[in-house]
Amino acid sequence: MKETVGKTAGRVWELLKKNHEMTLSQLPKALKQKDTVVYQAVGWLAREDKIAYRTKGKKTVLFVKE
Repeated sequence: MKETVGKTAGRVWELLKKNHEMTLSQLPKALKQKDTVVYQAVGWLAREDKIAYRTKGKKTVLFVKE
Protein backbone atom coordinates (compact mmCIF):
# COMPACT_ATOMS: atom_id res chain seq x y z
CA MET A 1 0.00 0.00 0.00
CA LYS A 2 2.85 2.39 0.82
CA GLU A 3 4.19 2.01 -2.73
CA THR A 4 0.76 2.77 -4.23
CA VAL A 5 0.37 5.88 -2.08
CA GLY A 6 3.89 7.03 -2.98
CA LYS A 7 3.29 6.59 -6.71
CA THR A 8 -0.04 8.35 -6.42
CA ALA A 9 1.65 11.24 -4.59
CA GLY A 10 3.94 11.66 -7.59
CA ARG A 11 0.97 11.64 -9.94
CA VAL A 12 -0.90 14.19 -7.79
CA TRP A 13 2.14 16.48 -7.78
CA GLU A 14 2.55 16.24 -11.57
CA LEU A 15 -1.16 16.90 -12.13
CA LEU A 16 -1.15 19.95 -9.86
CA LYS A 17 2.06 21.24 -11.47
CA LYS A 18 0.41 20.96 -14.90
CA ASN A 19 -3.01 22.38 -13.94
CA HIS A 20 -1.75 24.93 -11.36
CA GLU A 21 -4.58 24.09 -8.96
CA MET A 22 -7.41 21.62 -8.51
CA THR A 23 -10.05 20.92 -5.91
CA LEU A 24 -9.56 17.99 -3.61
CA SER A 25 -12.67 16.32 -5.02
CA GLN A 26 -11.36 16.52 -8.61
CA LEU A 27 -8.17 14.56 -7.92
CA PRO A 28 -9.53 11.00 -7.51
CA LYS A 29 -11.55 11.33 -10.71
CA ALA A 30 -8.65 12.81 -12.68
CA LEU A 31 -6.27 10.09 -11.47
CA LYS A 32 -8.83 7.26 -11.66
CA GLN A 33 -7.80 6.21 -8.16
CA LYS A 34 -9.71 5.49 -4.94
CA ASP A 35 -10.44 8.52 -2.76
CA THR A 36 -8.65 7.03 0.24
CA VAL A 37 -5.42 6.48 -1.70
CA VAL A 38 -5.49 10.00 -3.16
CA TYR A 39 -6.16 11.57 0.24
CA GLN A 40 -3.22 9.67 1.74
CA ALA A 41 -1.04 10.85 -1.16
CA VAL A 42 -2.15 14.45 -0.57
CA GLY A 43 -1.25 14.07 3.10
CA TRP A 44 2.16 12.73 2.11
CA LEU A 45 2.82 15.75 -0.12
CA ALA A 46 1.54 18.17 2.52
CA ARG A 47 3.81 16.60 5.13
CA GLU A 48 6.77 17.08 2.77
CA ASP A 49 5.65 20.72 2.31
CA LYS A 50 5.30 20.27 -1.47
CA ILE A 51 1.67 21.37 -1.77
CA ALA A 52 -0.56 23.91 -0.09
CA TYR A 53 -4.30 24.34 0.40
CA ARG A 54 -6.73 27.21 0.33
CA THR A 55 -10.50 27.41 0.63
CA LYS A 56 -12.61 28.74 -2.23
CA GLY A 57 -16.17 28.93 -1.02
CA LYS A 58 -16.97 25.43 0.20
CA LYS A 59 -14.18 23.74 -1.76
CA THR A 60 -10.60 22.97 -0.84
CA VAL A 61 -8.16 23.91 -3.60
CA LEU A 62 -4.67 22.41 -3.74
CA PHE A 63 -1.62 23.77 -5.52
CA VAL A 64 2.12 23.11 -5.73
CA LYS A 65 4.30 25.26 -3.49
CA GLU A 66 7.04 27.09 -5.35
